[in-house]
Amino acid sequence: MNQVSQKSTNKINLLGLTRQQMEDFFESLGEKRFRAHQIMKWVHFFGVDDFEAMTNIGKGLRGKLAEVAEIKGPAVELEHFSSDGTRKWVVDLGQGNKVETVFIPDGKRGTLCVSSQVGCALDCSFCSTGKQGFQRDLSVDEIIGQLWIAQRSFGAPENHGIRNITNIVMMGMGEPLLNFENVVTAMEIMKDDLGYGVAKKRLTLSTSGVVPKMYELYDRIDVALAVSLHAPNDELRDQLVPINKKYPLSALMAACRRYVDQFPDTRRVTMEYVLMDGVNDKYEHAEQLVALLQDVPSKINLIPFNPFPSSGYKRPNGMRIKAFQDRLIKAGFVTTIRTTRGDDIDAACGQLVGQVQDRTRRAAQWQAKIAEKAANSQKGKQIPVQQVSVHKQS
Repeated sequence: MNQVSQKSTNKINLLGLTRQQMEDFFESLGEKRFRAHQIMKWVHFFGVDDFEAMTNIGKGLRGKLAEVAEIKGPAVELEHFSSDGTRKWVVDLGQGNKVETVFIPDGKRGTLCVSSQVGCALDCSFCSTGKQGFQRDLSVDEIIGQLWIAQRSFGAPENHGIRNITNIVMMGMGEPLLNFENVVTAMEIMKDDLGYGVAKKRLTLSTSGVVPKMYELYDRIDVALAVSLHAPNDELRDQLVPINKKYPLSALMAACRRYVDQFPDTRRVTMEYVLMDGVNDKYEHAEQLVALLQDVPSKINLIPFNPFPSSGYKRPNGMRIKAFQDRLIKAGFVTTIRTTRGDDIDAACGQLVGQVQDRTRRAAQWQAKIAEKAANSQKGKQIPVQQVSVHKQS
């Protein structure tokens, strides 16, 4: 059974149960299975967290449920609203751990970016989330709880927020495929008509390339696939996305081709490519990307780098980004440039940090590097001009 958080009580949190698990739960209570369907609608469609508000459920069953179960989303510590309509929630998971969830409006589309881990077990060099280190996986109810909170935020219960959130992307904090069971179970609830009824093409999992889990994913659930690519050759990707050393591009592209073959109606994999000035944005990189993806049906999403303190990377200028896009379009690829949204509340791609009680010590090592860099910079300012000149000539 999937991991369902019981928090400080012994009650089971119904947010984390699939339809099958909910039916089994009601059978264990001596109730008919159709009760599961009624409760799921109250929980996910109406956003109700009080059994007494469930008017088509008998008083006796309501009392029984209150004794053994709960409907409890994670605590919201902060809710930020951007000038462009983006919303960000800082969700408190207890014991000093927090994650972030972001809603991004775009015309009739509203996309919710959901986190799957506290921090991230990977360490992509350009992502501020990875610099926070890693603490733990999120449980199913903590993953679904982010969607439940966001949907409830759009007004009175009769509104439900249903039309506000049209798309869901597992692109928040963490690598989803390293929390495989809980993420897949949560996506089953997202797709279920008794849950959130999200169509498979509107539910996207983004991975940095955990190749064995990609194959396992294809055998479990049909959702849209996005790959955090960011480099067109192994040498550069080893630096930017270290998991590439374990699963190089040849293995990753084979896994992508398998996805297209297994789900032909999906047709394409979305390749995410963060553009960093002077790092992966040169014409030669565009040429290499065209060659890499020539036999992988792909849509390419170019993402201008979103700065964070001491990252060491910069965003390319608009002309350079456009030139990179033009080369890919000329080669026949559908290529979009992601509009930066929510950067005024640090909700843009790569900026999600939350708060992590890091058990990997990566955060401490990162802070030490920042401190050392600052000290060296200050020391350099104090060096006489003559010494600098000699040093440059040596």
